[in-house]
Amino acid sequence: MTRRLLWASVVCWIAIGWCSAEVLLPHVLSDHAVLQRNQPIRIWGWSNPSEKVTVKFHDQTIASTADSYGSWEAWLKPETAGGPYTLTVLGTSSANPLERVDILVGDVWIASGQSNMEFPLTGFTGAPLKNGEAEVAGAKQPNLRILLQNQRVSAVPMSDSDDTWKECTPETAREFSAIAYLFGREISAKNHVPVGLIDATWGGTPAQAWMSLGGIAYASLPSIASDAARVAREQGRADEIRTVNAAQDLALKAAGKTVVPRDRIPNDHGGSWTPAALYNAMISPYTKYTIKGAIWYQGETDATTDRASNYARVFAALIQDWRSQWSEGPFPFLFVQLSSYGDDVNWGAVRDAQRRTLALENTGMAVSIDIGVTNNIHPPDKQTVAARLAQTALGMVYGKDIEFRSPTFVEATSEGSSIRVWFTHAEGLTSKNDVLDDFEVAGEDHKFMPATGKIEKTTVLVTSPSITAPKYVRYGWKGTVTSWFYNSAGLPVGTFTSEP
Repeated sequence: MTRRLLWASVVCWIAIGWCSAEVLLPHVLSDHAVLQRNQPIRIWGWSNPSEKVTVKFHDQTIASTADSYGSWEAWLKPETAGGPYTLTVLGTSSANPLERVDILVGDVWIASGQSNMEFPLTGFTGAPLKNGEAEVAGAKQPNLRILLQNQRVSAVPMSDSDDTWKECTPETAREFSAIAYLFGREISAKNHVPVGLIDATWGGTPAQAWMSLGGIAYASLPSIASDAARVAREQGRADEIRTVNAAQDLALKAAGKTVVPRDRIPNDHGGSWTPAALYNAMISPYTKYTIKGAIWYQGETDATTDRASNYARVFAALIQDWRSQWSEGPFPFLFVQLSSYGDDVNWGAVRDAQRRTLALENTGMAVSIDIGVTNNIHPPDKQTVAARLAQTALGMVYGKDIEFRSPTFVEATSEGSSIRVWFTHAEGLTSKNDVLDDFEVAGEDHKFMPATGKIEKTTVLVTSPSITAPKYVRYGWKGTVTSWFYNSAGLPVGTFTSEP
């Protein structure tokens, strides 16, 4: 459904409700929903202007009054995990109460990003999920609820979407994000609470499309402004070509001639690259919905020379933007550092930018550098990624007494013709490789040369025969990394550089 048709359907839906004097709720407050535990819960909707609305849930009854436009909201006091419950909403002019049934109270996580987060339990063509058939067959999870947001774009922030919650079964979960499902299953099992998962993903999309225009403006990111202008020009040209092609094809059909399939139009992304387009359509409808946190896997599209150098600022701005839009403070934002793939050094730059984003409070990073596939941008092992995200959440968010961080670069100190790398969270540092080959060092000129590293307790001593006085060191800068090292929790070191 196009954005225009979607918006028209929402307007008509609201208008029909008003004409019949019925109170309305957004689609996210549907049957089978999960409401966030232990936090005030916002319930909102539409009715006749100035109408009094009564909300009942569990043992709570609260009242609200719609504004002059017919919008209203009410806040439930925090609830502990439990259910199923019924949510009942009644307006003073309503003939019958509006009911939503089978509502659980637990933890709500939103999963977003591009194709590796979108990657469903059924996998992609030519890129199946590891043990995919067994994962789908085992997806009957009564304590999980899932909401799959269909892919849409919008020029303005949407207040509603027509996607609703579903019970988690093999049938409903097959096209759902594999990482989100596996993450939620682990969180629910370890904490013994219901978990709601919102899948809002779109493959091959840049970070700027997932930010609000206000967030972009506030962050003062001229790189996005120039990129937006280029994307708009390219998309306009693609739209023009599509219109011409359609007219030509129509003429051929009218003349009884064969219409030959056309090649893909260059730079045609269907609007999904436009700054804020995906935020407006796929994130904005949920910003009133109380959540526990977000999990994110994106960056492949930003691994171009013009975007990679700005990714640290853009990604940090995205996180701050989402937190501002939800108005819940610095909620947990957990993300995946890109896996190994290809030979593009820009992947190293993006991975390092992701590492630097950990400077923001309440963020966590799952390193996946060791599970990538050189010739497949969609690694089949989503189980390891989800497990590391869940481990991060269990330690950082839920307070479990576990190591949840990968060894983290602290500083590099020169030792003669070598340079020593220091880490935190590096107890039991080990590797299957006697010598680590994915290091590089540079002198004052910042020209990096290949180097090798040797583990010494919780540090690594790095040496290169080409650099006699090393000042800088980096690891995993190429697209594909082949020598990995881990702490005692089995968490690998991710890409880093000691350059400022």
